[in-house]
Amino acid sequence: MKKENLRIVFMGTPDFAVESLKALVENKFNVVGVVTMPDKPAGRGYKFQPSAVKEYALSQGLHILQPEKLKDEAFLNELKLLKADIQVVVAFRMLPEVVWNMPPKGTFNLHGSLLPQYRGAAPINWAVINGEKETGVTTFFLKHEIDTGEIIFQEKIAIGENDNVETVYNKLMVLGGNLVVKTMNAVVEGTVHSSPQAEWMDNRCELKPAPKIFKETCQIDWNKTGSEIHNFVRGLSPYPAAWTEFEVNNHKLNFKIFETKVIADPHSHSAGKIITDNKSSLRVAVSDGFIEIVELQLSGKKRMKTVDFLNGFSF
Repeated sequence: MKKENLRIVFMGTPDFAVESLKALVENKFNVVGVVTMPDKPAGRGYKFQPSAVKEYALSQGLHILQPEKLKDEAFLNELKLLKADIQVVVAFRMLPEVVWNMPPKGTFNLHGSLLPQYRGAAPINWAVINGEKETGVTTFFLKHEIDTGEIIFQEKIAIGENDNVETVYNKLMVLGGNLVVKTMNAVVEGTVHSSPQAEWMDNRCELKPAPKIFKETCQIDWNKTGSEIHNFVRGLSPYPAAWTEFEVNNHKLNFKIFETKVIADPHSHSAGKIITDNKSSLRVAVSDGFIEIVELQLSGKKRMKTVDFLNGFSF
């Protein structure tokens, strides 16, 4: 089959998905429809804003569908009329079987981890939080249980000691776009071979999940080790951001923490004790040393480097 004849429906919403859609368009694949979330109110005026995928699809003149409900009869009928041979899903909602089972060549998903590790909503965050040295992207065919379908391809990247979610996300976004094109080329050439995730599993390692992250789970526990806290901060930076509560002049103030360093100096302070010269250094005692806070944000204020913050604030 020629790739111009392969009818593709793409499903995605955030900028992570745009890179994959863009890769398909620029490689001359026949994207006959794009499914994305309905516009949502955002900003000060709560004006309705399109998703990043919709903005790119509009710029390319692609046919756009924005269903409120994926089982809605009108949407399903419109989707059928597109006569897709295959569907691609990148950072989208969980699909009902009536949708993912519709095209004859199936539906494949791009996931931001090396499956079967880190199944779930926040794979990039959890890989960094857990101090992994590498991660990657996986394409796999959808089935009933989330993120469990047969794997087609994987690509790996290293995670540096000071990488945060933003830097890893940006690397995986580009890598993912390339992997989607590689997968689609295999579909066109009729060389797709998928295999059960059990064959990709290292039986010596336990499977680590990647559940959705909530504000309550972003609070720093200063009783943990320096490396655990450092990984936790960079695994949530810049969004949604790790946070803590410091007591300053008998007032409890909330701070988001964006960048830290581990200082392995022995001490006798209790965990969570603030050590600062109120000029350039702000450290917090932890079980095996200190965490140096490099960048932070006081609730209601701007994000700042610690040295700048201490120019106008005293602990």
